[in-house]
Amino acid sequence: MQQKHYSIRTMTREEVTLAIEWAAQEGWNPGLHDAACYYEADPDGFLMGLLDGEPIASISAIRYAGSFGFVGFYIVKPEYRGQGYGMQLWNAALDYLEGRNIGLDGVVAQQDNYMKSGFKLAYRNIRYEGLGGGSQTENPEIIPLDRLAFDTLAAYERPFFPTERLEFIKAWINQPDCHALGMMRNGTLSGYGVIRPCRKGYKIGPLFADSQDLAESLFQALKAKVKASDAIYLDISELNPAAIELAERHEMQLVFETARMYTREMPELPLDKIFGITSFEIG
Repeated sequence: MQQKHYSIRTMTREEVTLAIEWAAQEGWNPGLHDAACYYEADPDGFLMGLLDGEPIASISAIRYAGSFGFVGFYIVKPEYRGQGYGMQLWNAALDYLEGRNIGLDGVVAQQDNYMKSGFKLAYRNIRYEGLGGGSQTENPEIIPLDRLAFDTLAAYERPFFPTERLEFIKAWINQPDCHALGMMRNGTLSGYGVIRPCRKGYKIGPLFADSQDLAESLFQALKAKVKASDAIYLDISELNPAAIELAERHEMQLVFETARMYTREMPELPLDKIFGITSFEIG
């Protein structure tokens, strides 16, 4: 029997959409417009494994500015698992990010495998599920982000991620059907959040705020943008107890968790101000 040919190459923009579809089949509930936003982060950072020309495996390896990278979308079609195709793709992704501190959000069951590649556990991230709705009370401190100069948002956002991600954030806050809100306190941007439609319900992320009460106000404003019957999701680090309190105060339930891991030191981030993670897939 003739051996099949396995090859690895950079995805086209259309193939990123295919990887998103595979993620949906895995139950990861991606956003409806995630592909376009993720592609902006690093158009060369999406790799596809093909067997005789058929796409069978995906991974993202995002090269951010500076010396940081992030791995996600590591999926092999079920019928091709356990045959080494995924490991070849994994190694290609790590080669692409060579020399960088690499982060990932891995399912807990794969944690030991990631450790074999040099990743170290930093903390757990937790996904909470609840319901939208609520009254859209008039709060003059909460404004649509498009009323602010992008440079203002970029300056506020910068400490919340290991490096700049300007093109991605620009796409993220302007994606179709999302709501992006800023919190102005004493004339200064003091928090922002985005709610976007997903295959099921809506995800809030990021949700960054200088204090718990500002995060609470933003959260209520964001969830009020969708119907009370809509599911909403919020991804939280276990290292921010105030964020967990917020989720539980709104009767959200823990539904999923990941292991946040890095190959080097854990970046110094203001986790006490991160009330919602942007995305498990690319950081």
